[in-house]
Amino acid sequence: MRLAMARAREGIRRGQTPFGAVIVKNGRVVACEHNVVWRTRDITAHAEVHAIRQACRKLRTVDLSGTTLYSTCEPCPMCFSASHWARIGRIVYGATIADARRAGFHELEIAAGTLKSLGKSPVNITRGFLRAENVRLFTHWQANPRHRVY
Repeated sequence: MRLAMARAREGIRRGQTPFGAVIVKNGRVVACEHNVVWRTRDITAHAEVHAIRQACRKLRTVDLSGTTLYSTCEPCPMCFSASHWARIGRIVYGATIADARRAGFHELEIAAGTLKSLGKSPVNITRGFLRAENVRLFTHWQANPRHRVY
């Protein structure tokens, strides 16, 4: 998680938003990315999706079974769905969707746990890991007068 947080801070320095994600398999980092929505002008370029894309390329597969996704924030419905489709085994996140919404993001307030239940997804979810530290990423980002939400 600390690596995801560091990547989020890197993204903030580069004019992006305060989100980072890491995918680990067998104790080895496979992908470590931050959100690149503004850089790419691609609204789907969330940190989790960016990391999933990188992990699939690196592992040469769309099946990420046996991996863990660490995310600084609870995956939105799009990111949760991508994780499910990639067969990620576990998601560990810090801040919540409600925290992101309070920071000004246009979030759908549908919790990852709700999506897991409704979709009967087998992914395991660990909520609120280092939450206070991850919420501080929003404050750090908001301190930049040129920060932008989407």
